[in-house]
Amino acid sequence: MHDALLIAQKDLRIEARSRVVTNQVAPFALLVLVMFGFALDADRATLAAFSPGLFWVTVLFVGILAVQRSVAVEMADGAMEGLRLSGIEPWRVFVGKALAIAAQLVALEALLAVGIIIFYEASIQNVPLFAATAIVAAIGVSVAGTLYGVLAVGLGVRETLLPILLLPVLAPVLIGATRAFDDALGKVAVNGWAWLSLLAAFAITYTIVGALAYGAVLEDA
Repeated sequence: MHDALLIAQKDLRIEARSRVVTNQVAPFALLVLVMFGFALDADRATLAAFSPGLFWVTVLFVGILAVQRSVAVEMADGAMEGLRLSGIEPWRVFVGKALAIAAQLVALEALLAVGIIIFYEASIQNVPLFAATAIVAAIGVSVAGTLYGVLAVGLGVRETLLPILLLPVLAPVLIGATRAFDDALGKVAVNGWAWLSLLAAFAITYTIVGALAYGAVLEDA
């Protein structure tokens, strides 16, 4: 994992210096939550009931932005070619970039959690389930996004093609995470841990598929 951690540290260091996440993505995420409130034109009780779904739709939006940013970093100045020639095995590059995206998503999820508590008056009833769902879903989004981000580069027009490819793939994450949050926030009497297992299965599957396929996809890109 040493090489993978080096890749993750590289991406996180770039984001820390550029401040794109803190200055652009994070305000956008909070703005989306606020706009949802205006669009629904609902009272606080209704917004609190809808908060799990609105939370995860926002996470998917910012997740796509994070994936696009991760791909753009490697496309600049031939950095992706440098990765290919570095001698680091492709699966390690895949894991490293996925870890960096997941770390950013977890931080953004923490910010959005504060947002739904303040704006929607949501209340977290099951903190372990809430935290576990946020982490596992972030991993699922990051591994799928890392794989499809490079695939979109190979197909061209990555800015418009990536959301089209990625959003249908992330449907299980949206459904599973929303249902798990329904339980964690005490909105619906469902077994959130069972839905969390769906998220874990998705994350494990795409981690394995991505690690095996990333090298071939990277060559095509």
